[in-house]
Amino acid sequence: MGLRLDAETCRHLEPAMRREWLVTNGLGGYASGTVAGVNTRRYHGLLVASMNPPVQRMVLLASVEEWLRSADGPPQPLSAAEYWDGTIYPDGFRRLEAVEIDGMLPAFRWLVDGRIIEKRIWMELGVNRTVLTYRLVAGPPISLQLRPLFAHRDYHQQRHGQGGFDMAENRDGWIVDAVGVRTHFQVHPSPVVRSRPDWYWRVLHRAERERGLDDEEDLFTPGTVEIALDDQHEVVVVIGTEPTPPGWDVATSSQAARQRQAALRDPATDHPLAAQLVVAAEQFRVARQTIGESAVAQRRTVIAGYHWFTDWGRDTMISLAGLAIRPGTLWEARAVLDTYIGYLHEGLIPNRFPDGGQAPEYNTMDATLWLFQALAAYLRVSRDWRFVADRLDALEGVIDWHVRGTRHNIRMDAGDGLLAGGEEGYALTWMDARVEDWAVSPRAGKPVEINALWYNALCLTADWCERAMRPAGQYREMALRVRESAQARFWYGVGGYCFDVVDGPDGDDPSLRPNQVIALALVYPLIEGDRARCVLDVVTAKLLIPYGLRTLSPDDPRYQSTYRGDQRARDAAYHMGLAWPWLLGPYLDAHLRLNADRAAVRRVVEPFGTHLADAGLGTVSEVFEPEPPYRPVGCIAQAWSVAELLRHARALS
Repeated sequence: MGLRLDAETCRHLEPAMRREWLVTNGLGGYASGTVAGVNTRRYHGLLVASMNPPVQRMVLLASVEEWLRSADGPPQPLSAAEYWDGTIYPDGFRRLEAVEIDGMLPAFRWLVDGRIIEKRIWMELGVNRTVLTYRLVAGPPISLQLRPLFAHRDYHQQRHGQGGFDMAENRDGWIVDAVGVRTHFQVHPSPVVRSRPDWYWRVLHRAERERGLDDEEDLFTPGTVEIALDDQHEVVVVIGTEPTPPGWDVATSSQAARQRQAALRDPATDHPLAAQLVVAAEQFRVARQTIGESAVAQRRTVIAGYHWFTDWGRDTMISLAGLAIRPGTLWEARAVLDTYIGYLHEGLIPNRFPDGGQAPEYNTMDATLWLFQALAAYLRVSRDWRFVADRLDALEGVIDWHVRGTRHNIRMDAGDGLLAGGEEGYALTWMDARVEDWAVSPRAGKPVEINALWYNALCLTADWCERAMRPAGQYREMALRVRESAQARFWYGVGGYCFDVVDGPDGDDPSLRPNQVIALALVYPLIEGDRARCVLDVVTAKLLIPYGLRTLSPDDPRYQSTYRGDQRARDAAYHMGLAWPWLLGPYLDAHLRLNADRAAVRRVVEPFGTHLADAGLGTVSEVFEPEPPYRPVGCIAQAWSVAELLRHARALS
């Protein structure tokens, strides 16, 4: 499903800056920018390398200034940048003829004085290396001048002030060293290298200004390279933390990038949205390297979203069924599941792995419970019973820890069998927005989807124990008790839907939220029959929009429909009305279970065909504002958004 943006979009600054491209390397590293060529985020860069895969990411090469130079006219820019006072210089986007996205690989075409110049960008798999090629498609030869601009800093920060860079010129570019990291910038064939170290001051990242964060940066340049651009040879730029190995050639590298995408094709579906999402999904599947391991591929995990998320337990378990539980990728699903099972501690898998490589954080109620759903999905497709059987001791240990209590007061209530949890300053469910010690939606007590997941963990453990000829009666009894208590406690008859939380600090919470659809959608539904139909009708009427489910009813006085301002303002809106695409996964599961209406799947996923040409090109955003025009916000590429839509789109043809 190729995407093409025409000159009308590319040559207008605002729409061109709103659209972003992304290529990845399977290590957590990436290259990303806007159609306009202006870096609007501190996270944009042509080489963002993961120094401890998939974390400790650094923006090494921020951008390359590109000029066409001829003997009979003024220089013409291809690149673009914005500075602190709003100055756009240069303004190469005004000459863009088109931008095409093949899978997730971008190609840019400029029309300049009768010449057509094409640039392509990709990353190589498993190494921190980005490749750019420039080709003269039509017109007379011309000279191409390139000026690399280096940042060499953590991708959450900005670089301020000069100093700290060392450089060495060689015949095809430079080796640049700063903050203990080396970058090789190589240009082929045979450039003229002119070393003149300098600084570019106060480059603006306007998205950071909108977010109320540090929004300016100073960048180092070692000089310029100049090279002939003609119709006989393409110009190749290679940027990496290591030099290209002997025998490396651009044709092989380019072919590998294309074959990597082609190999993802799913013969089980010919639906164009599914075909594109399969390629987008691959960007989230990455290696996890731990200290002492000799091979990066020994562990696998899932990046929750680009640009700023690492791998999160909850997101991984929810995403796995869509990302890697199908023929051809089951090995990866096994590896991901084992990665997280290997990190079990006090009955919990990690909520997230911090960017700096510190110890994982265990501060969630639901990530571990979603593990049981991921295992069930894996078993359903693979029939690999031995994999589950060999891990039953660990799974029974999870149940035991939840019964007797673990971190953050997560514990089964002995009175009714329901799972409760909560601690001041924490938000333990997926509605986890927090600013310092302020938890926006703490949902302490007994949340509805947590208990649906708890019920499923008990039922599935009982199933697996019975199959393994192990005692299962206690799990059956506990599950029955949870079901009976949930039926009695969660129904909010006045509204015709479920309480979002019961036994919270302020009693039972009747907020109309989407979490209850999860109770209808799991392997073992907690809410069934007429009540389930009533829940689905209310959620459809009040929470469903074309791009997801609202996180709060618009009738609620706390409802927020915009996502703007500083971090506190944005986090305050994160789960107070914004719509999340991933929730369409369980929503459609519930709809299919209750109505057997496959046409509903097509109706629900169709709007995303248009979305693929907006925000993150070829992929799906994290969240949307819940009122027209449904502006995409948050991360431009989110694993569970892609995975849950893909899971349902695969069934379309």
